[in-house]
Amino acid sequence: MSSTTETLSNFKEAALTIMSTRHPWTEFLSISSLSLPSSLSQATTRIGINLTRFLFNYSFILLFILLLSLVYHPLAILLLLIAFAGWYFLFFTRESDESLTLFNLISLDDRVIVVALVIFSLVVVAVTGVWLNVLVSVVIAAAVVCLHGALRTTDVGGLDDYESPYGPMLNEASAGSYSPV
Repeated sequence: MSSTTETLSNFKEAALTIMSTRHPWTEFLSISSLSLPSSLSQATTRIGINLTRFLFNYSFILLFILLLSLVYHPLAILLLLIAFAGWYFLFFTRESDESLTLFNLISLDDRVIVVALVIFSLVVVAVTGVWLNVLVSVVIAAAVVCLHGALRTTDVGGLDDYESPYGPMLNEASAGSYSPV
């Protein structure tokens, strides 16, 4: 298979993977599915489940907020789009190596690519002088995503019954009482 065909195939496969987490905006923004979580444990569980379920929608929100913050910086938008394309094509669409262990998550070749992409991204942000815009937009987007993720119920197929990944640490009932010694 030629390099161009392989690249297009990788692009299509990655796009299908991302699109598989896409849900209709009407479902995502449904007011009837919003409610306050009963505990911090339930809020963290909801955030984790909703991040997985609505990854495409949340990514779109992040990119939209970032774009709004850079609307008066067209050079920064262009260079960040190039950086994004580099991340997408050189890192996120790569073939995964099944032999990697937990402590060796990225192969040596991928580490070189990641370091180069991080350096390029940081240089773009530093040279264009939009680091504060990027930082503020990422913080705002993270707050919006966490707020939506915590408020949106996950009662589809019994997902609200999952245990928090933090277990009893966040369970108010397990705090116990203190008694004098």
